[in-house]
Amino acid sequence: MCYSANVLQSLNDYLREQGARPDYAQIEGVFRQRVADRNVRIPRGFERNFDDPVNAEQQRIRLLIDQHRQAQITRFEQEAFAQKRRLADAQRRLQVKETKSARNEQRIATGKIDGALQKLSLLKGTQPHPEDARIFPLTHGPIIVRENGCNIVRLARYHLRQRGAAASVDRQFPGLYNARRDNLEKFWRNEFGRTHALMVVDSFFENVEREGRNVVLHFIPRPAQRMLVACMFGEWRDPRGDTLLSFAAITDEPPAEVRAAGHDRVIVNLQLDNVERWLTPNARPKHELQDILSERQAPYYEHRVEAA
Repeated sequence: MCYSANVLQSLNDYLREQGARPDYAQIEGVFRQRVADRNVRIPRGFERNFDDPVNAEQQRIRLLIDQHRQAQITRFEQEAFAQKRRLADAQRRLQVKETKSARNEQRIATGKIDGALQKLSLLKGTQPHPEDARIFPLTHGPIIVRENGCNIVRLARYHLRQRGAAASVDRQFPGLYNARRDNLEKFWRNEFGRTHALMVVDSFFENVEREGRNVVLHFIPRPAQRMLVACMFGEWRDPRGDTLLSFAAITDEPPAEVRAAGHDRVIVNLQLDNVERWLTPNARPKHELQDILSERQAPYYEHRVEAA
């Protein structure tokens, strides 16, 4: 599984490295959805593409970013205020009598205040953050698709909801952000060979168990290079007309160093020469597409422990 990844966010880099142009109308639509639904998550790194808008499309997206950010600031300011009142109440009770309930209230309120203040600092700050480029399941991230002979950058959710599925599938099958290679012609048969995409990644993260504890490992290709991750996407629509573009990364058996670190899957890192063939799958036989997945880049994946 690819639990999380540091994904290329710069639209200028997509244009320079992959000749991919942004679909501003689609991207604006996702930012607009986020204003109405705070569960729509977009990396801070992608927002930075619109720090200095140069055209009307970018200016509209910038306004949507500001609108969302101000709503979030208001939300967390209110949360911090409410928790400070909760903390003060707990401290007054403790001055009268030491109780487990009051001590627990003090602990919870303190943690929530710290969390709200950290989020406020990030929302109000302008400095780059190590998490700016990182996506998780159910986060939107940039992918490249091929349309009318051109490479296009769109924002898609990292967890594929297949066309025709109920929205509840997201909860029923929480692992649909990855597509196992050995299941491509079964569960993923409607996407494999039809709706292919590319995710450009600098590094990725995996959860492993060590000595009964969950440990997050950060895998970095050596020598350092862009990982061109084979993906598939789905365009979902409900009867009311709501739409969702979402995608999954293809995973396969890992190289020896990833397996030795404790993980049994790895995302498929395409050869640069195979990207165009992968993005134009229609009319290609399945065995050719499988060969593309086999002819992958094979850097050494160094790892370090990020959290335990």
